Amino acid sequence: QAFRVDVIREEEDTLEFDMVGIDAAIANAFRRILLAEVPTMAVEKVFVYNNTSIVQDEILAHRLGLIPIRADPRLFEYRNQGDQEGTEIDTLQFQLKIKCKRNPQAAKESSDPDELYFNHKVYSKHMTWVPLGNQTDLFPDADFRPVHDDILIALLRPGQEIDVLMHCVKGIGKDHAKFSPVATASYRLLPDITLLQPVEDEAAETLQKCFSPGVIEIQNINGKKVARVANARLDTFSREVFRHEGLKNLVRLARVRNHYIFSVESTGILPPDVLVSEAIKILMGKCQRFLNELDSVPME
Repeated sequence: QAFRVDVIREEEDTLEFDMVGIDAAIANAFRRILLAEVPTMAVEKVFVYNNTSIVQDEILAHRLGLIPIRADPRLFEYRNQGDQEGTEIDTLQFQLKIKCKRNPQAAKESSDPDELYFNHKVYSKHMTWVPLGNQTDLFPDADFRPVHDDILIALLRPGQEIDVLMHCVKGIGKDHAKFSPVATASYRLLPDITLLQPVEDEAAETLQKCFSPGVIEIQNINGKKVARVANARLDTFSREVFRHEGLKNLVRLARVRNHYIFSVESTGILPPDVLVSEAIKILMGKCQRFLNELDSVPME
């Protein structure tokens, strides 16, 4: 009944929020769902038509698979097992076709590859979306592309080229890490720092240095420097204070047992607030299935 969620900090790809009044099992289940059960779109099949680079076909396919694709997975269905072709409702198609050439305008004495060659660096920005079926009509305003344009895929030299076709499908991190929508999803208990006695002057300055910046602040009271706890949540629990004989008995370090600080960093495929919302829906679905199973068990 006392459960609540407080959003502390929200940025483009990062969300920090507090979950208060829950059990550790629920907090960990939520973290694991974020890592392994929220679906995304990623490269699953790579059709290599030509690859004369020094990167082997298998390594190239693996590198392409790990590039995060900006495509809302909620718009697509899971591909059927054994389906080789894919359809407009379960597959996104990308093409990477690039060839390295010499720059005839380059200075003869130059040794800089950027001046000597054209297209010698293959980036994720060279991947182009190829609509499948009637996807142009289904997604008229879509901008399907890699999340980042500057992911280096391979290096080429004159005469070398890469010509591949990629199929992106919907999947979850439980099947392969490339489908995981988060770079990090972690939680920690809220630190609880209590000063058992007044800490003043030099001892206050030493105490401040024992904690992360912003945890302890020093106030000037009647001409004395007095330490106080300003923001305990910034502490990383280094326990540095226990190395000082004169301070270790003046401070009590603890954690609030039902107050979890969550940090979610998205790979950029979906905003972190959407990922949290989707994870909550999945957790609710799991709970509902469990309750349905309990109801279906005959009572003796």
